[in-house]
Amino acid sequence: MMLSLQRASAFLILFLVAFLPPPQCAQDPGMVHYIYQRFRVLEQGLEKCTEATRAYIQDFQEFSKNISALLGRCQTYTSEYKSAVHNLALRVERAQREVDYLEYLREEDGCRESEDKTLAEELVQEAEEEKMIRTLLNASCDNMLMGIKSLKIVKKTTDTDGSWMKDAVSDSPKVYFFIGSRGNTFWEFANIRAFVEDSTKPAPRKLILTQSWQGTGQVIYKGFLFFHNQGTPNEIIKYNLQKRTVEDRMLLPGGAGRALVYQHSPSTYIDLAVDEHGLWAIHSGPGIQGHLVITKIEPGTLGVEHSWDTPCRSQDAEASFLLCGVLYVVYSSGGHGPHRINCVYDPLGTINEEDLPKLFFPRRPRSHSMIHYNPRDKQLYAWNDGNQIIYKVQTKRKQPLE
Repeated sequence: MMLSLQRASAFLILFLVAFLPPPQCAQDPGMVHYIYQRFRVLEQGLEKCTEATRAYIQDFQEFSKNISALLGRCQTYTSEYKSAVHNLALRVERAQREVDYLEYLREEDGCRESEDKTLAEELVQEAEEEKMIRTLLNASCDNMLMGIKSLKIVKKTTDTDGSWMKDAVSDSPKVYFFIGSRGNTFWEFANIRAFVEDSTKPAPRKLILTQSWQGTGQVIYKGFLFFHNQGTPNEIIKYNLQKRTVEDRMLLPGGAGRALVYQHSPSTYIDLAVDEHGLWAIHSGPGIQGHLVITKIEPGTLGVEHSWDTPCRSQDAEASFLLCGVLYVVYSSGGHGPHRINCVYDPLGTINEEDLPKLFFPRRPRSHSMIHYNPRDKQLYAWNDGNQIIYKVQTKRKQPLE
């Protein structure tokens, strides 16, 4: 700072010297006195500035010392506050653990009572569900499959896939013929003779649907055709054969139609079936690793009455059918014979595996496109490699429910 003032004084002197009068006027006493006075004023101003600067520096140093002392105290207080907060947090945590423990002790007795109550409610619910199932499947049917007695090839065609059937309930002799695994056209024959002998009169009637079917799981029940609507994952159509109109439709729940029902039937996603208990849907349920699901359907309203997850897998399966409320699944290795029933599921639990003999179908060159049970004539209607087949079955009475 002092060096700067000295440089400023020297510069000012040089500046004034530059404006001095020429030498001939240098001896003027008045001018000399005037210059001298101006220098004195300038020196006094510089001294005051120097003293003020020194005072400012001293004040600033004192201020810095005070600030440093205050910062030190703040750091000390901050450490003390952190320690106090940490100790408080530990005490709160310990108090919370004690409160949780007391709450656990208080609720333990209540939980035991709640568990007992829940268990009792579950037992009551299971009993009611079992009663409902027995009522639902309470028909004059207590037979179980014991064997496939014979095979009769009714007709031969060149179509690998298809389905054929009669009304499962009514006394109508008409035969219905669906060619292929999808389409909107099928044929109605007056009787089995007209179906077998193409030259027999009357000629078959051609029926055209407003929607196309998907797969080979169609059934005729009480004068109505039920089929899986092509292009939809889970829609079932109820078609009035007499009026030739769509009567109703429904969506099967539980992810039906998202996967094939049977590995060896690559076009069937929903397989409908009829037995002594009524109308059923067989499909593969998502989330249960390809196991089959059977759903009981009320044919009048198309409402779902109940569904069961079965232990039967869709892998290596080619077809299935229901007989007296029991699911029988037909399997084959690689889509070829032997065709055997390897999985049986009874919702009532009245059939044990040890009660069943080995159930085989006569050997065929390919897997079945469809196998449907007709509860009216107690026969199986099947389609295998273009052949329309009837299997006669052997049954016996199931064990009575306790």
